[in-house]
Amino acid sequence: MEEIFQINAHEVTVEVKDERTGEVFRRVLPIDYYENANVLKLTAENLDGSEASLVFYTARGLERLRDLTGKGADHDSCGTHV
Repeated sequence: MEEIFQINAHEVTVEVKDERTGEVFRRVLPIDYYENANVLKLTAENLDGSEASLVFYTARGLERLRDLTGKGADHDSCGTHV
């Protein structure tokens, strides 16, 4: 099986269960989906038609972001630097 490093899609399926009735609703939405080991990003149009994104960072992604901005821990995470 091929190793997967990222996932891309141009629509997402949302399934919810109503708290009051217990009924399950499923919708296919035109939302761009991008995921890798560092981040999950959802992109769609907002009410005025411009692009809007929600970005969720994994713990690994947050650590890398802190490192890139110089605010991370002063350690070698891969064990190859002196």
